[in-house]
Amino acid sequence: MSTVIEAVPAPHMTGPRTAPVVKLMQAGDESRWDRFVLECPEATFFHRAGWKTVIERSFGHRTWFLYAEAEGRIEGVLCLAEIKSRLFGHSLSSLPFCVYGGIAALSDAARDALDRHAQNLAASLNVGHLEYRNQEPKHADWKSKELYVTFRKEILTDPEQNMLAIPKKQRAMVRKGIKAGLQCEIDDNVDRLFTAYATSVHRLGTPVFSKRYFQTLKDVFGDDCEIQTITNQGRIVASVLSFYFRDQVLPYYGGGMDEARAVAGNDFMYWELMRRACERGYKVFDFGRSKLGTGAFDFKKNWGFEPQALHYEYQLHRSTEMPDNNPLNPKFRLFVKMWQFLPMPVATALGPYIVKNLG
Repeated sequence: MSTVIEAVPAPHMTGPRTAPVVKLMQAGDESRWDRFVLECPEATFFHRAGWKTVIERSFGHRTWFLYAEAEGRIEGVLCLAEIKSRLFGHSLSSLPFCVYGGIAALSDAARDALDRHAQNLAASLNVGHLEYRNQEPKHADWKSKELYVTFRKEILTDPEQNMLAIPKKQRAMVRKGIKAGLQCEIDDNVDRLFTAYATSVHRLGTPVFSKRYFQTLKDVFGDDCEIQTITNQGRIVASVLSFYFRDQVLPYYGGGMDEARAVAGNDFMYWELMRRACERGYKVFDFGRSKLGTGAFDFKKNWGFEPQALHYEYQLHRSTEMPDNNPLNPKFRLFVKMWQFLPMPVATALGPYIVKNLG
């Protein structure tokens, strides 16, 4: 049974409709929550109920998964998690470790009820800020910054059409991987993915997530979470963990070994993911979030994807400025350089204790 935590009147509504009631998701609510997420146009894979388990089990953060209900029907959802860190601050966010978030709703009344509750919750927790990771702007009076973009593109109905839609220079890299004889394999465990991912992020000088986190994603999301590994004569070249949602495929965590550059392993990997998604009837390739001015941004543009701005909005509470916990921040440059020189086993052991508080 769900816990009622707020009943909010909706004065702008007319007629006999009941005002939405905000409730906290409880065990047993997951199926109806996810049915709503599948049906709500604003909702994304990152609004799924399973993220509550992922965040609590992997990072130990406290969560509030709220929904607005009217006349027995869910009309909106909001996933929130609290991060409390001496180094990186105190926040309430929708949703840490996720590209998209914020409120997904079918009615203004549900949206308003969830929004008011989140703001009240942020105030009661005495956080530095409340963050919504929106795809569209929602609060003109909140702080925001132009840092992140996403890349989404239609998957055409024929694999060869998709190949020809890749700009010529990038297409040549894909063909290089094909000519090198690279193989694509689907893994049922996270071992090879973690090896490729940890190697890649260490090269970039950023902390690594724990292997347990990736295993939790696989356990929680099942067949909607797929691991594709590229090999060359049995050697790991690259690997990517992707999510499937509605008609979309979302490559989310990936990495390449040192050999990947020489044989165009990453190019071949994303092509294989696109080709397989095409053959399985998926319609949208969501290349995910990148920061402006980074190599990842350039790589995705080179594939013919156009950047679409993400609207991360911050309501400041105790804080006087927006958070800036990313590797592009000049104050982290020394840390990045230092991390690159750490022995790989040390970086892999220490990384999860840092990255859990970055969100």
